[in-house]
Amino acid sequence: MENSHGLPFAEKISYGLGDLASSMFWKLFSFFLLFFYTDIFGITAAAAGTMLLVTRFWDAANDPIMGMIGDRTRSRWGKFRPYLLFGAVPFAVVGVLTFTTPDWSAGGRLVYAYVTYTLMMMVYTAVNVPYASLMGVMSTDTEERTSLASWRFVGAFSGGLLVTATANPLIEFFNSRLGNEATAFQLTVAVYAVLAAAFFMLTFAGTRERLRPAAVRSLRLREDVADLLKNGPWFLMLGAGISVLIFNSIRDASILFYFKYYVGDQTVQFVGEVGQGALASAFMSSLLIANIMGVLAAKPVSSSIGKKRTFILSGVVTTILSVLFYFVPPHQIYLMFFVNVLVGVSSGIVLPLMWAMYADVSDYSEWKTGRRATGLIFSSSSMSQKIGWTVGGAVAAWLLAAFGFVANMVQGDGSLLGIRLMISVIAGAGALLSVVFMVRYPLSKARMLQITSELEAVRQLGTA
Repeated sequence: MENSHGLPFAEKISYGLGDLASSMFWKLFSFFLLFFYTDIFGITAAAAGTMLLVTRFWDAANDPIMGMIGDRTRSRWGKFRPYLLFGAVPFAVVGVLTFTTPDWSAGGRLVYAYVTYTLMMMVYTAVNVPYASLMGVMSTDTEERTSLASWRFVGAFSGGLLVTATANPLIEFFNSRLGNEATAFQLTVAVYAVLAAAFFMLTFAGTRERLRPAAVRSLRLREDVADLLKNGPWFLMLGAGISVLIFNSIRDASILFYFKYYVGDQTVQFVGEVGQGALASAFMSSLLIANIMGVLAAKPVSSSIGKKRTFILSGVVTTILSVLFYFVPPHQIYLMFFVNVLVGVSSGIVLPLMWAMYADVSDYSEWKTGRRATGLIFSSSSMSQKIGWTVGGAVAAWLLAAFGFVANMVQGDGSLLGIRLMISVIAGAGALLSVVFMVRYPLSKARMLQITSELEAVRQLGTA
């Protein structure tokens, strides 16, 4: 097998561009989609919550299937890279359709939302699962994988930051000229769709698969699933990943509602009068900048104390800060942003660790069974994202409805309390749950050094 240590810097950048593309839409879904459905598209919060639950659970079930398809793919471009090339344009087209508001009845629009969002999640899976799996065959070195994961999340948060910094201004720009906020949303998403397609193609062109196909032997479905169900670390990572995404999805979905209905326009010291839309954009952008800082800190911290301990520390700090956020009054903008930045740094640390730890889980599976199923293992990481995102998004919408939220109206005390709890205490419960799972995770730094050493010896014998 070819030496995979010391990946070229340009290749790491190319790999990061793939998640920059995905993250633009992930952040559109996380920050803007629920708000779009309730305040622009015109369906109730309860209907939106049910729609998100149904479509996303269907989507989560597709991830392992896509992983097994990727494991069995043979092409001159490799196992996973072709999906980036051929999925780029469908991804962009369906993305625009998802944020298109047809001039139909309320029932017709709800059906349209079900169909387009289901298609969006299917094409997202068809591109993103192979993209995630690609890291497992670019390098066999655990430190290089952590580096790749860090660059991936630099790309991810850069894409998210691009959206949070420009989406509201673009929507306002198009709306001011067209006088139609629904069309303004559609055109804004079209800008990101074109960029996403281009970035996927650049990732395809700039990366290589180094783990030879012979080392990733094809298995029957029954053997795939049997191996996975015997993989204890996989179950724990699945639970931890779902919990982290519950935290992120509930908090992210709450931000636009929090600023529109609770914070409102504010007079900020040294700045002056600032509208709630600008405050929301700045809040989301500062969160993602802080996330990037956390991502960059992940490798040095985890190299010092190990991935597991770093994960647990991140979860505990994020939980405490989230609870404290509840007590920040709406006029204390600087304090609000300060706590938000601390939450962003602490929660950002854990995200690249999850992907690097799934690569470790894949190695553990190969070490234990003698067979490797990179696509299936990595698809489970995507599945955990989708399930956590599903539960968090549906819970956020249902909570809005349960607390009496009505779109584009002055909110009562009950709905304002719900919005405040969602962005703080309820979201923080997800971070705390991830710690509970991670405490039992067995693949410590020392254990992985042993497993990696034994696997390298076996692979060298196989290529001798």
